[in-house]
Amino acid sequence: MRIIGHGVDIVEVARIRAMLEEHGDRFLNRCFTAGERGYATTRRRAAEHLAGRFAAKEAVLKAIGTGWRGGIAWTDIEVHLLPSGQPEVELHRAAAAAARQLGIREWKLSISHTEQYAMASVIGSGG
Repeated sequence: MRIIGHGVDIVEVARIRAMLEEHGDRFLNRCFTAGERGYATTRRRAAEHLAGRFAAKEAVLKAIGTGWRGGIAWTDIEVHLLPSGQPEVELHRAAAAAARQLGIREWKLSISHTEQYAMASVIGSGG
C-alpha cells in the first residue's frame, strides 16, 4: 500500500476544557460521536482524551486535504480503541466519501497527550 495522505495536529487541552465549561453538551454533541463521548467522559482526565480525539479529527482533514468543506461534520470522523488499546479512525458520510475518492482504504493513527497538549498523527494509505 502506498501513503496517500498524512496529517498532524496539536491542541491545547485548556482550549478543550474551556469549550466544555462554556458550551457543555452542545460542544460534546457537535464534535464527538456517542462512542467518543462515552469513552472520554468516563476518564479521570476527560479533557485530555477529548483533546486527543479533536486533534485526530483535524489531522484526518489535513490528510484528505479538505478542511471542513464538502459537508464534512465533526462526527463524520470517529476515533475508537481496538481491544489492544490502539486508537483507530473510522470515517462516516462525507468524510468517508472524500477518503474513498482519494483511494484511502486504511488509516494509521497515533495520539499522545499531556496535561497541556494533545497531538495526533494519521497516515492514510491505499492502492
